[in-house]
Amino acid sequence: MAFSIFSAQQKPVQIAFLSDIHFQDLYGSFSDNDFKGITNPKTGKPTILRTMDAQLHSTRIFNENYFALLKALDDIAGKGIKIVTMPGDFSDDGQAYNLRGLHKILAKYHQQYGVEFYMTTGNHDPVGPFRQDSGKDDFLGEDGYPLGIYSKGNIGKTNRKITTRDIAESGYLEILDELKDFGFYPKKNDLFWGTPFTKYSPKEYSYEKALQDVDYTKRMYNVTEGFPVPDLSYVAEPVQGIWLMAIDGNTYIPKNLHESFRNPGNYNGASIGYNNVLTHKKHLIDWVKRTLDEAKKNDKIVIAFTHYPMIDFNDGATPELKSLLGEKKWQMERVPEEDVAKAFAEAGLQIHFAGHMHINDTGIRNIDGSMLVNVQVPSLAAYIPAYKVLTIHSSDRFEVQTEVLNDVPRFNELFPLYEKEYNVLAKDGNKKLWNKDILKSSSYHDFMLFHLKELVRLRMIPDEWPKDFIEKTKNFTGEDLLLLIQTKDQLLKMKVDQQAYRKWKMEDLLLDLYKFQSADELAKKDIPSERLQQYKTIEELFSACQGRDSLITNLKKVFKILSLLSNGDPADHFEVNLKKNSIIKL
Repeated sequence: MAFSIFSAQQKPVQIAFLSDIHFQDLYGSFSDNDFKGITNPKTGKPTILRTMDAQLHSTRIFNENYFALLKALDDIAGKGIKIVTMPGDFSDDGQAYNLRGLHKILAKYHQQYGVEFYMTTGNHDPVGPFRQDSGKDDFLGEDGYPLGIYSKGNIGKTNRKITTRDIAESGYLEILDELKDFGFYPKKNDLFWGTPFTKYSPKEYSYEKALQDVDYTKRMYNVTEGFPVPDLSYVAEPVQGIWLMAIDGNTYIPKNLHESFRNPGNYNGASIGYNNVLTHKKHLIDWVKRTLDEAKKNDKIVIAFTHYPMIDFNDGATPELKSLLGEKKWQMERVPEEDVAKAFAEAGLQIHFAGHMHINDTGIRNIDGSMLVNVQVPSLAAYIPAYKVLTIHSSDRFEVQTEVLNDVPRFNELFPLYEKEYNVLAKDGNKKLWNKDILKSSSYHDFMLFHLKELVRLRMIPDEWPKDFIEKTKNFTGEDLLLLIQTKDQLLKMKVDQQAYRKWKMEDLLLDLYKFQSADELAKKDIPSERLQQYKTIEELFSACQGRDSLITNLKKVFKILSLLSNGDPADHFEVNLKKNSIIKL
């Protein structure tokens, strides 16, 4: 079937996917407090920023992603791309001042370059279905000490604080009010727009009719009997023949069924993702099926995006990871059950873009003769910082390209403020210090790689790995690992230059493991090729080793995980062919 959008004269339609921006407005202001932040000696500008210590203990940075967003949007505008989708976590935690700041930036790119934005919600926007008081105790104060900013005076762990209602976590209502222009409401130019609750068909569509269905009160469902909460899912047709399906995958389940549904503190977070959709939000799957049936009838291509992955993102390493680290580590609770992919594939979905995990990955499931592809969009606020571009060549041929942000103007603008923070921390001497060398980073890419390195050292290794395993192996070099399972004579016979394996230690190996988890095949650019080859050799030797010793068994698992994570499906530049049910690396 030939689609009108694929006439020979027209350029293929391109869509950019920007996920997990976690926008925090460095240069924002509060509506009820004069605090504008602390003065940056480099620029003279007041800046509202979080401490470096806080961002090096978090799976995302809070500050520099502001500049990364501007760079990504400049890139996208420069490429002439007119459609940008945002699969959730577009804000730090849905705070009013951050939503206003984001609105301002997106409106500017819409006015200047004609870019249309389509968003869906993530577990950080909103944090719960209704507005709730909150705040953070790790902003940077003028004197280099942490400063708390809270929406009420009686919350928070620190006495050094200011209060503003603009730091509260917004609920769906406030997010809808502030960001309705970015997909949550129909746009005048949309050829079609609907929600899971609309009754009209595409043939009966009109903008006026759609406007009657946008109200918050008309987009509610019972997450549990007696607990009505909003669902901001929608489908939009920005250009002839293409439907963007924005699935609101947030499922906020009440903790106590005897509480009022209006109590904002009575809901669990949504970070588990689709596993809870299967049990508490089944109407979404019915809606996806109805929409895809309708799309087929009307010759439309459906591109779906949500915050949460639909397919396991560990490249087949989940069983090994569970057995090595335990059921609750490595964000295991976020791995979607196989029933998720099955439910959506059976509903007819074929292409889905997701965020949430801050990783670059592609997952594929072939179910009853049809293929579901889940593309994980990396975060701009974590390693590897990137966005994805989808090019629609025909109704069954799609190209996906990963655009890495290596250089970001102004990424080091805040470094003088971190110097101040470091000096205070060093003077106090009561905390494990972050490594000041991060302030020597020469590019955004290097900065984000350093962030990962510090995150692994300060949080991942202490929190996720068995203490005795780390204790036993921490001083091992590659050569030590070789000699655990081979004698020097055996290595000689195999022509293995064991001295070359002395160049790296166990900490390098574990960091490389996290690089592959985060960046997939793109991590290879950040690991010496000689070392990659050495990993392969050791993995083969461990795999053949019959030793029953627990250390050997665990190291076997480590190398199996490394091998699986470094050999997943194409995740950089590839083609999805729905006719052949295949993915081809480009």
